[in-house]
Amino acid sequence: MDRDLRALAGADRTTIFRQLPEDETDGLTLAQAINASLKDLMHGVPEAWLFGEDVGVKGGVYGLTRGLRRAFGSMRVFDTLLDEQTILGIALGSALVGELPLPEIQYLAYLHNAEDQLRGEAASLAFFSDGQYHNGMVVRIAGLAYQKGFGGHFHNDNSVAVLRDIPGIFVAVPSSADSAPGLLRRCLALARGQGKVCVFLEPIALYHEKDLHEPGDRALLAPYQPPAAEPDAGRGADVGRARLIEEGSDVLLVTFGNGVRMCRRARGALAERGIAAGVLDLQWLVPLPEDDIVRYARAAGSVLVVDETRRSGGVAEAVLAALADASYERPVARLTSVDSFVPLGPAADHVLVSEDQIVQSAVDLVTADPTGVLTP
Repeated sequence: MDRDLRALAGADRTTIFRQLPEDETDGLTLAQAINASLKDLMHGVPEAWLFGEDVGVKGGVYGLTRGLRRAFGSMRVFDTLLDEQTILGIALGSALVGELPLPEIQYLAYLHNAEDQLRGEAASLAFFSDGQYHNGMVVRIAGLAYQKGFGGHFHNDNSVAVLRDIPGIFVAVPSSADSAPGLLRRCLALARGQGKVCVFLEPIALYHEKDLHEPGDRALLAPYQPPAAEPDAGRGADVGRARLIEEGSDVLLVTFGNGVRMCRRARGALAERGIAAGVLDLQWLVPLPEDDIVRYARAAGSVLVVDETRRSGGVAEAVLAALADASYERPVARLTSVDSFVPLGPAADHVLVSEDQIVQSAVDLVTADPTGVLTP
């Protein structure tokens, strides 16, 4: 086996990590959890290789691939041209020859000039070949809005409609350090075992966040769970399953990505008003966890869908349709971002969902519910 091509594939984990992530007593951030998961996955799956813009020497714009090139060599972790069509084209070809590509698209907005590589090639290959060929891959994309370091829609793109419309694709969105490893391992299992095309959409604004409610509470940090004996086995991240993070009997806040943190913070303000709010993390945008949405909605009072994507073509439309199909009869509402590109600086606050809007929308919804805890 060529050492550079399969560097450290059978080495001890301490050689890969230097310090094992599960030994970090304070827990990991979302970015650290994804980085640790990538190292474990590449350590356990010799045919996996990772490539994209600035992922090698630099270790990624946000440090997500830091240390991977040192651990696995320049043939398994390498920088590409600044061209998303090239990145996804490499993934297409390498998957056909038995490799497991982990391409990175540096920003969600950069995907759109190459999206047909997924729609017209990768996701369609098994369909048009009657299952004879597959292009199994896990495409990591840094995206969504709310990050402060960069402005404008090229670095704060909240449009996922093009991904949700591709038949046969899988789209997972982690919201915290404790959910990311299981979701990523499940995507890898789908790509490796079934030849599926998976997209792992990472919320940039949550990468390095540590605190949830108050500065210094470090409530967003989580201990790292190393993979099971089978390196691509998911932990509590079954495909198309949502995760109930907080319980509440008056209103269920259905959300994902950045919305999870905002809803958890808004939950405290709602409690001060006598409203018990639950928080449901969708985790999967494709396939949408419709059964879980309906099940948890029926256990709560009203349902407020908090969707950081745009009102037209956003995720909330599908959530409300699932509730309608299930003949859900309690009050429902959606809170979405505006149909707009994300502008620069503080102007972004005028188009994106805010915590104050979540609180007010939930109060209005419960007030309108004749069975709710408030009265008009």
